[in-house]
Amino acid sequence: MNHPGYPSAPFVKNNFLLLFPALAVLGFATQCQSTKPAATASATATAPATTPAAPKEYRYETVPGDPLQVRIYKLDNGLTVYLSDYKDAPRIQTYVAVRAGSKNDPATATGLAHYLEHMVFKGTSKLGTQDWAKEKVELDKIEALYETYRGQRNDPAARKKTYHQIDSISGVAATYAVPNEYDKVMGAIGAKGSNAHTSSEETVYQEDIPSNQLEKWTAIQAERMQEMVPRLFHTELEAVYEEKNRGLDSDFRKQYEALNAALYPTHPYGTQTTIGTIEHLQNPSITEIKKYFGQYYVPGNVALCLSGDLDYDATIRLIDKYFGALPAKSAPAFNPPVEKPLTVPMVREVVGPQAENVMLGFRLPGKATRDGIRLQMLDKILTNGQAGLIDLNLNQQQKVLQATSFTDLNTDYSTHVIYGNPRQGQKLDEVKSLLLAELSKVKAGNFPDWLIPAIINNDKLERTKSYESNEARATAMYEAFIQRVDWKDYLQQQETFASITKEEIVKFANDNYGDNYVTVYKRTGTDPNKVKVVKPAITPVPANRDVASNYYKQLTAMPSSELQPVFLDYKKDIQETAIKPGLPLYYTHNAENGLFNLYYILDIGTNNDPRWGLATDYLQYLGTGSYSAAQLQQEFYKLGCSFNVSSGTDRIFVTLNGLDTNLEPALKLFEQLINAPKPDAAALKNMVAGMLKARQDAKLNKGVILNAAMVNYVKYGPKNPFTNVMSEKELKAVKPEQLTALIKKLPTYQHRVLYYGPLPQEGTVAVLKAEHRTPAKLTPTPAAKDFAEQPLKDKKVYWVDYNMVQAEILFLTKGDVYNKEMVPTVALYNEYFGGGMGSIVFQDLRESKALAYSASSRYANADKVGRSNYNMSYIGTQSDKLPEAMAGMEALLTDMPVAEANLEIAKNSIRNSISTERITKGNVLLSYERARRLGLDYDLRRDVYTGTQNMTFDELNKFQNAKIKGQNQVILVIGSKDRLNFKELAKYGQVQQLTLKEIFGY
Repeated sequence: MNHPGYPSAPFVKNNFLLLFPALAVLGFATQCQSTKPAATASATATAPATTPAAPKEYRYETVPGDPLQVRIYKLDNGLTVYLSDYKDAPRIQTYVAVRAGSKNDPATATGLAHYLEHMVFKGTSKLGTQDWAKEKVELDKIEALYETYRGQRNDPAARKKTYHQIDSISGVAATYAVPNEYDKVMGAIGAKGSNAHTSSEETVYQEDIPSNQLEKWTAIQAERMQEMVPRLFHTELEAVYEEKNRGLDSDFRKQYEALNAALYPTHPYGTQTTIGTIEHLQNPSITEIKKYFGQYYVPGNVALCLSGDLDYDATIRLIDKYFGALPAKSAPAFNPPVEKPLTVPMVREVVGPQAENVMLGFRLPGKATRDGIRLQMLDKILTNGQAGLIDLNLNQQQKVLQATSFTDLNTDYSTHVIYGNPRQGQKLDEVKSLLLAELSKVKAGNFPDWLIPAIINNDKLERTKSYESNEARATAMYEAFIQRVDWKDYLQQQETFASITKEEIVKFANDNYGDNYVTVYKRTGTDPNKVKVVKPAITPVPANRDVASNYYKQLTAMPSSELQPVFLDYKKDIQETAIKPGLPLYYTHNAENGLFNLYYILDIGTNNDPRWGLATDYLQYLGTGSYSAAQLQQEFYKLGCSFNVSSGTDRIFVTLNGLDTNLEPALKLFEQLINAPKPDAAALKNMVAGMLKARQDAKLNKGVILNAAMVNYVKYGPKNPFTNVMSEKELKAVKPEQLTALIKKLPTYQHRVLYYGPLPQEGTVAVLKAEHRTPAKLTPTPAAKDFAEQPLKDKKVYWVDYNMVQAEILFLTKGDVYNKEMVPTVALYNEYFGGGMGSIVFQDLRESKALAYSASSRYANADKVGRSNYNMSYIGTQSDKLPEAMAGMEALLTDMPVAEANLEIAKNSIRNSISTERITKGNVLLSYERARRLGLDYDLRRDVYTGTQNMTFDELNKFQNAKIKGQNQVILVIGSKDRLNFKELAKYGQVQQLTLKEIFGY
C-alpha cells in the first residue's frame, strides 16, 4: 500500500497546496440547502400506516463561487459526505478518509494504523468467508495466542512453540476464508486504482469506479466500516515485514526518518514511523488493532469524498441507505505534544549504498495556519520548476548536481525540506552552504518583485489543470476533512495565498529560519546498523479461488444499468490540416478551460545519434537574443507557460504549454530559442561534468541497475539503447556550436504538430504560420535505427551484487513480434494472471504463500510495429525466501491455475473498464500517436472489448502453453552476494555475474 508519510522521491515536489482559484466573492458564506424530495424514495422513519411517509430531505452546505460545486452533507450519525459532479467520463473517484494515522498509534504498538489498513481489505463476517461461525472460533484462538506470544519476548523456546500453534490454527481458519474477495468485487465492477495509504494524520481508501456501479461500491464500503475481521493475519503480517525490509533498503526513507526524529523528539511525527518498529511488528496484537478500529473507524471520524459523474440527490440517498445504520460515535481527541524550540543546528548522518546528498529540515506551524500558507509561498520562491531561486541559481547554473525543496504539511506541524546532490568532488557542506545562501536571499528580500505575483498566477493555472482530474478534486475534499477545516475556509486558503506580500514573506523567513534546523548527511557506504526483519516460517494457506461468500454472490447480482463504450474515431475526433505543404497539424479543441498543449514531434532520436540527447538537455542552459538562460525561464514563468525538449531513442518531443492567451508571445520566444540558441562553453563544461557524476550515481541505484541496465543488456546485448551514450572522451571533446547546430536543425526536419487548446483551428494555423519558423522544404528524417533484439535461446541467470536486505528477481521471456490480433488475448491473460491484487500471481505468492510484498507478471506488448513482445514476471522478496519465491513463480508460469470465477471477474473488469473509460482532451492526440507507432488507424480498445467477452479458459491456456510455458527464459537477480543462494539459482540456468561496467557501458 502507498505511504505518503514519506515523500515518494527526493525530487518530486509535494504540491499539497491550493486546488482552488480565487473566488469572485468578497467573503465566504456557507449556504445551507436541502435535496429535492425523491418521488420514489422509501420511508426512513416510522409513521402511522394510514399516513404516507414523507421522503427524507438531506441538508447540505455549499460555498458561493466554488468551481467544484461541492456539496457537504452530514448524516444523522455524524458521517461527513463531500460530493462534486464532474461528467468527464461515466466514472467516480472515491475516497473513504479516516482521521487516524500513525500519530494515533499507541506508543507500545507502532505501525498499528498501517497494519489495520491492510486488514480492512480482508473482509468482514459476511465478506470473505465461507462459514463465519466456524472461522470465528479459529480466529478467536489465534487472537488469544498472539497475546500470549507478545508476553513471551524473553522466552524464545516458548515463542517458537506458540507461533507453531498460530501457524497451525491459521491453516485451519484459512480453509473457511475467501482470500481477496474485496479485490475480486472491485475487479468485477471495473474499479481502477484500488489502494489505500496511511500517513501520520490519515488512513485513506481509494477506488475509481464506473458510475453505474455506485450502489455496489457504497454497500461494500459500508460493510467494511462496520467491522474488521483479522482474517489471514499472519500471512498479511509477512507482507508488512517485507514492506519494512523494502524501507530498510531505501536510503531516502532512512534519511527522512532521521530528519523527523531530530525535528520531533516529542511528537509522534518523529517518535513513531508509519510502518512501525521491528520490535512492534514482531509482536503484534490483534486485540489492540480491534480496539483502534473501534475507536477511530466511526462515523464522526470518517468522510466519503466522491467526484465524478454522479447525481447529488440519488448519491446521498444511496450513501444514507447503507451508511446511515452505523451507530453514531466520535473518535478520541488527539492532544499534540508541544515541541520545544530548536535553538542550535542539529546534525545526523545516514550511510547506505545509494548516492550521497544533504537534507536540511525546518519545523514550522501546521498546514491550516497562515504560517503554513506562508511556508508554501516561500517554498515556491525557492523551487517552482522554472523560476525559483534554487531552480535558477543552483540547478541552471549547475552549482550542484541537483537541488530542490519540498513541504511536508501536516495538522500539528509542517516540515520544510531543502535537499541537494553534490557534483563530482563537491563536499556536502558546500552543497549545504549553497542551499542556505538561497534561503538567506529570501530573508534579505533579494528576489524580484514580480516573482510572487507570477507564483500566484502559475498556481492558478496548475489548479485549473487539476480540475480535469476527479482524483485531484476528491483529494481536495478529503484534505479539508483531515485538516478539520470547513470547506469555505479551505477555499479561503487560496485567497490567503494570493494576498501574501513580499514584505510578509521576508518577515516570515527571518522569524522562522535561523539556526533552528536539522542537517542529515547521506553518505555512500555500508550501513553499520543494517538490520532486517527476521520472520518465522509460514505454512502456505489455501487460495480457495473457486469459492465465494453469500455476500459476494448477493452483491455482484445487484442490477446495474448498462453503459456502452465510446471509442475514438481518429478521423472525427482529430481535425487534420496542413500548416503548409508537408507540415501537418493535428488539432483537438479544448472547450473546458484556457490552457493549451503544443507539440512538435520528430521521428529521430538517440538511436540515430546519441548527441541528440546531449543537445536537447543543453537547451535548458542556453539563452537567446538579449535573454540569458535564467531570464528566458523567468519570461516564460511570467507568461504562465513552460517548454521542454526531450529526445527518446527514436522520437524527439518539443513541447510548449500554458495559458492560451499567451500562446503567441510564448511561441515567439520559444521559436527564437530553437532557431538562435546562444552557445555557452561554461554551461556545456558544467553539464558534461554533471552528466558524468549522474552516471556514477546511477550505478548506485538498484532500480536503474535492474530495470534499465540489466533489462537492456539481456534484450539487446552489450550495445543497446541504454549504453548508446557518448563516452567521457566524446563528451569532453564536443563543442557548444556542434550542439546548437543540432538544435537549429530541429525545425528543418519533417515533423508533425499537435495542438490541444481553446483557439479555433483556423486561428491555430494562423499563429503557427506566423511564428513557427521552418524552411520552404523540410528535410526527411533519417531512416529509423533500432538495435537488434537478442534471440534469448539459452537459459541463463544474470546477477548483480548490491548491498540490500531483499532480493529482486525478474523472469524475462522473449515473445512474438507485435501482432494486433493477439492484443485481446494478451489483455485478458494479464488481467487474469498477473494484473493486480485479485490476480493469480498476487493471490498465490503473496496472499497464500507470503513469499513477497510485491509480485506481478505481465505479457508486455511492444509499443512499436516490428518489435517483439516480452513476458516479464517480478518478485521482490527476502533473500532467504528466494528459493521458494522463484519456485512459486516458475510453477505458475509453467502450469497456470484454472479458476473459472477469476476468469469471469477478469472479463467483467475489462468490460466495465472499457465501457466507462473516455479518452478525452489532449489524450486524444497522444492516443493517436501511440496507434501510429503500431501501424493502427483506429482505437484498438474496440478489439479488446469485443474479443474478450466470449473468450474461454481453453483459449487462455492455449496462449499460456504456446507463449509462456517451457519458453527459454533469462532470469535477472539483484541482491547481496552474501545473502543470495547461488546453488538455487543454478537450477534455472547458467549463473553469470554481471559487472556494473558491463551493463552500463562505462
